[in-house]
Amino acid sequence: MADLLVVGSVALDSVATPFGKVDDALGGSATYFSYAASFFTTVRLVATVGADFPETHVRLLAGRGVDVAGLQTTPGGRTFRWVGEYGYDLNEARTLDTQLNVLASFRPDLPAALRQVPYLFLANIDPELQLDVLRQMRVRPRLVALDTMNFWITSKRAALLRVLREVDVITINDAEARQLAGEPNLIRAARAIGALGPQVVVVKRGEYGALMLASEAFFVAPAYPLESVFDPTGAGDTFAGGFMGYLASREATDRASMRRAIVHGSVMASFTVEDFSLNRLTRLAPAEIEARVAAFHDLMRVENP
Repeated sequence: MADLLVVGSVALDSVATPFGKVDDALGGSATYFSYAASFFTTVRLVATVGADFPETHVRLLAGRGVDVAGLQTTPGGRTFRWVGEYGYDLNEARTLDTQLNVLASFRPDLPAALRQVPYLFLANIDPELQLDVLRQMRVRPRLVALDTMNFWITSKRAALLRVLREVDVITINDAEARQLAGEPNLIRAARAIGALGPQVVVVKRGEYGALMLASEAFFVAPAYPLESVFDPTGAGDTFAGGFMGYLASREATDRASMRRAIVHGSVMASFTVEDFSLNRLTRLAPAEIEARVAAFHDLMRVENP
């Protein structure tokens, strides 16, 4: 089992869906990622919050075994906030308000103990910061993965292309993959993104599952079928946490392990969407993960004639 470092955002989210609403709930890319990954390995979290961030949230993460020593509080600042809503099509969120607050001036400074962690996930933050974090590593990690979004693809494309040349894996949703590649066809888009640097391209497709391109070979997994979906916020980050957490737990980077990691990521995301914020994950037991992974394999199994 190897340690896993994540650098990203910790936020307070206000979300409305047809099935309910929450205000100032715990959110952020690094939050969902680290909580999901903590079911598999030791996670080191680097992020920033404001003085208004509830201590109960810090205790929640620490209680899951997440190392929060790198979670810095900016005195006098306010925590990053996102306000969004979903219609009955839960594949697409409508952003109502974004307040970067302390995230706008966030400059990660990795403690010495974290500069040799073997697995690194650069969560969805400014690609210039992602590259700076990678430069701070004293030893090149065994596996570096990155996530991004449409805002950075549009506003920081040059910086994003620079950091993409230095990572092993990119996780990206289908709309952003098409935007980044300038290709409407998802297969061609994945190939085009792979040509930018990453050896492995993982495209998150929401309720349609995930697609992975590795060494010119494709792997496709469905999403786990659910009857009740309350809030998809953080599902992609949870997927990435399950994916990277599984690989770090096995200390693996081979393609067969990545296929299994896709399944574990999909399973973790399937739990997240069953409630708001981290609520479902806080009630999750390891036995439930194992049972759903087994059910996932049965779902995909095709018997020989």
